[in-house]
Amino acid sequence: MVLALGIALSACNARQPIYEEDIAAWRAEKDRYMRSADSPVPPPQRDAFPPLPYFPISAEYRVPAALEVIAGEDVIEMSTSTGQRRRMRRIGTLRFTLQGRPLTLTAFVDASAPDMRRLFVPFNDLTNGTETYPGGRYLDLDRTATGIYDLDFNRAYNPFCLFNITYDCPLPPRENRLQLPVRAGEKLADS
Repeated sequence: MVLALGIALSACNARQPIYEEDIAAWRAEKDRYMRSADSPVPPPQRDAFPPLPYFPISAEYRVPAALEVIAGEDVIEMSTSTGQRRRMRRIGTLRFTLQGRPLTLTAFVDASAPDMRRLFVPFNDLTNGTETYPGGRYLDLDRTATGIYDLDFNRAYNPFCLFNITYDCPLPPRENRLQLPVRAGEKLADS
């Protein structure tokens, strides 16, 4: 048993540099996107737009989550940064443990979306307003056949309304407020 655990831990440590390289590549791609013609950054600011700031990559913030699917049609009107309302369908509850605490987040899709292949997970945490965007951050997850998800807060990102006030960004609902700091993923430049 001890030998098997030691081998498993060695394998995890060997994969850590590959994981960190994957996150670094994901971040570099986002920086390129933010300077592209499709960027939310206003055109006059794109060429000089600096790399996005991030918390250090930490495996502590990459956790497995199990999705409990909600039966039926459960649509809510989510508030947005411009004061509008966006119809979002609750898909289910993600159950996970972070910093030794059992937690949940609700996963959504846009109510008008033709499919449910990609889950939208908006969340607030205790870094909002000081270290991260006051209105919360987002995670996107590709649906899995198993219902088990790689909930990686190192991939958490700020909504585009931070970079351009004309964007209409959904605000995380009360049920997605985590009562702990999530120091992973994208952060504010001055923090």
